[in-house]
Amino acid sequence: MGHVILLGDSIFDNAAYVRGGPDVVRQLQGALPSGWRATLCAVDGATTRSVPSQIAQVPRDATHLVVSAGGNDALGASGVLGMPARVVGEAVAMLAEAQDAFEASYAAMLAPILALGLPTALCTIYDTPSFAAEHRIIKAALSLFNDRISRAAFAKGLPLVDLRLICSEDEDYGNPIEPSVQGGDKIARAIARLAAGPEEDWRRSLVVAAPA
Repeated sequence: MGHVILLGDSIFDNAAYVRGGPDVVRQLQGALPSGWRATLCAVDGATTRSVPSQIAQVPRDATHLVVSAGGNDALGASGVLGMPARVVGEAVAMLAEAQDAFEASYAAMLAPILALGLPTALCTIYDTPSFAAEHRIIKAALSLFNDRISRAAFAKGLPLVDLRLICSEDEDYGNPIEPSVQGGDKIARAIARLAAGPEEDWRRSLVVAAPA
């Protein structure tokens, strides 16, 4: 038996965006193995700087953590996409500065979470759907942030839930940045797939790329 805690942002705290449908934590509870529980500690709008405050809400009987954070950091840094640049190299340098700042913030977030000593999985930031304005540019820019999330997972020996591969259809999005009921179901089933696997999967680097 296990107790999975969801930390992070509105990828998990998405009740306000599913029009009365089930949110991710409810979907996860239904998808987990018998006897397992799911608790939502994630908060809509959270950034990597605010996620550590959620640790105080983690129940004492928690056994596993799943963290989805970084999308709001990317949103906050999106102004760089409108900045002028004389050459491509100058534009890349500005993106690299945003990437470096995110890497530092993500590492600062992750340290107190890992200090809890619980098996932990990280999630990438998913791609925006094709109906979003400038989705190709956003998708390319997000890859810089996702590179740092992936590196953090692999450096720490943590499983990575790759939301880019899980939420692969426009219908997985309730709007350009929130999961729909369909997308939430896919996310929940992917986490449940990890939970149903060997316990050692939570202690090594692997990629969860599809729901069960």
